[in-house]
Amino acid sequence: MKANIAVLPGDGIGPEITREAQRVLERIASKHGHELSFASHHIGGAAIDATGSALPDETLAACKESQGILLGAVGGPKWDNPDAKVRPEQGLLAIRKGLGLFANLRPVTLHPALAAASPLKEDRLRGVDILVVRELTGGIYFGTPRFRDEKDGVKRAVDTLVYTDPEVRRVVRLACRLAVGRKQRVTSIDKANVLDSSRLWRQVANEVSEEFPDITLDHQLVDSAAMRLITDAASFDVMVTGNMFGDILTDEASVLTGSLGLLPSASLGESSLGLYEPIHGSAPDIAGQSIANPLGTILSAAMLLRHSLQLEDEAKAVEKAVFDAVSEGSRTKDLGGTLSTEAMGSAICERL
Repeated sequence: MKANIAVLPGDGIGPEITREAQRVLERIASKHGHELSFASHHIGGAAIDATGSALPDETLAACKESQGILLGAVGGPKWDNPDAKVRPEQGLLAIRKGLGLFANLRPVTLHPALAAASPLKEDRLRGVDILVVRELTGGIYFGTPRFRDEKDGVKRAVDTLVYTDPEVRRVVRLACRLAVGRKQRVTSIDKANVLDSSRLWRQVANEVSEEFPDITLDHQLVDSAAMRLITDAASFDVMVTGNMFGDILTDEASVLTGSLGLLPSASLGESSLGLYEPIHGSAPDIAGQSIANPLGTILSAAMLLRHSLQLEDEAKAVEKAVFDAVSEGSRTKDLGGTLSTEAMGSAICERL
């Protein structure tokens, strides 16, 4: 196979962690006879500095021509001005919209060797294997009208939460398809006791579930789902929810594993093109120190192999290499170890 991979290092530790993920992809490609080419492009704060835009036209065009996109992270104190007209996070929103990436997949699986790193008791973690499917291009982050004003000395801010039938239908359908190869359970998360948008979401989810007779669909309010993630996380299989609820719940779910540095994600659309990134931020406080954990990015690269390149065996090989390395004691500082970012990447490559 020949494929072009667009690499968007971004800001902070982004260049360090994407470098290790690229090394792993190069190693697995060489081992299995594939030809992967890589080209780096600006996004986020680095793009603002270079071009004035958080997502330059050149970057978006290059991504559209690629077969997969590997992203590091965006943002940092340098650009952290809430009044700024251009902010690094706008690059993420724009690329998702520009590429039609409507679903974000976040697997949450506990590595047994790292159970002690979680703040929860081990008995609450046994059997945790969750896939969260978050709607990515609708909801309150994109709804209009959206504005701030002031009248008679009273300041007001308005954000609008909008979902349409097709937006809900496609993301729930994807969640059901993914559940077919798992435990065949989908939990749809909403706030249908309060929000009209959630009542529509629930109605459409029920309609979609009829297309999948082998799938068991249940519904849960977002507040009780947040509690259940802590008290009985292993009872979830596939969770599907809207943009804001998914954003919040996946950060909560990440602590089950003990470190944000371990969790990957994939943003997908109707085509095979996807955007793959760790769920953590740019960690500017440790940027350039070579202590960042690259495993979330490397596991994101495995998702790229699986979902965009359809290389399932290669994806499993990368995931096994990560599992074996951690099991055998290879750890970065956040996991209680001493390995540098590069050394952790080397530990994965050595096991491929």
